[in-house]
Amino acid sequence: MPEQRKKLLEVKHLKQYFGSGKDMVKAVDDITFDIYEGETFGLVGESGSGKTTTGRSVIHLYEPTDGQIIFDGKDVSKLKTKEDKLKFCRDMQMIFQDPYASLNPRMTVEDIIAEGLDIHGLASSKEDRRQKVEDLLETVGLNRDHASRYPHEFSGGQRQRIGIARALAVEPRFIIADEPISALDVSIQAQVVNLLKELQEEKGLTYLFIAHDLSMVKYISDRIGVMHFGRLLEVGPADDVYTKPLHDYTASLISAVPVPDPEFERNRKQIIYDASVEKDVEGKPAKLREITPGHFVRCREDEVEMYQKRAAEYEK
Repeated sequence: MPEQRKKLLEVKHLKQYFGSGKDMVKAVDDITFDIYEGETFGLVGESGSGKTTTGRSVIHLYEPTDGQIIFDGKDVSKLKTKEDKLKFCRDMQMIFQDPYASLNPRMTVEDIIAEGLDIHGLASSKEDRRQKVEDLLETVGLNRDHASRYPHEFSGGQRQRIGIARALAVEPRFIIADEPISALDVSIQAQVVNLLKELQEEKGLTYLFIAHDLSMVKYISDRIGVMHFGRLLEVGPADDVYTKPLHDYTASLISAVPVPDPEFERNRKQIIYDASVEKDVEGKPAKLREITPGHFVRCREDEVEMYQKRAAEYEK
């Protein structure tokens, strides 16, 4: 990622702990990453890795335990005035995982999509409000006359499009897509991802795209961060992380991605990952270290050379 591109989001040493004492869960445990304007940063990991919690902490649905979220140069936790908070809420929107649970069944599609317009005073009249909603429906590939219907009248894929229209209504700059395709049929997933890509190009959007499907994340993302047990283990350009994984956990995730080739599938060996290797050694803390330009791995200082050799092997 060229240095001259502006950092829109900076996440610094983010921690999100729940509970206390012995029952404390370190859902996100000291992670740091940046997202540049106009790019898609993919965050992948298994269920329970902390990726959804990261997204919710970034948008401040959770108050972080520690660390900083800096959006467009401003520390989100230090936004004091109502105007600043409203601006942040308008600039950053979220598309949720479950299109069945995230839409109010008692509201019409028009009222669901227009909620943001109402909160931010973006419609000058009832006619203007209706017009904006109908335009948004067309933008996401639905019909204008869907505005007067209710969520139960739509399929999962259509509901997710309504969720996308709701997020777009306030003209955000940054969208967190939290597993937006995991509840959809495989045939619909590609349609929704392609729609997100088209919208990004049209509107200059920046995405944090959260998912557990590495192949889909590679398709949409410029860079990928791999999470495990609340920690970022590898960050790098999407192609590098997918085709030249340096961390054993990333390699194990990729080895689990099915390939439409019966011969390959028969002979494939899934890599089993041993999480005990992540433990810090006394006096040698592990942290993200740059192994090749732009490609980082969470490791101890004494492990850097091993990862450099691993990277060099791919170039042979």
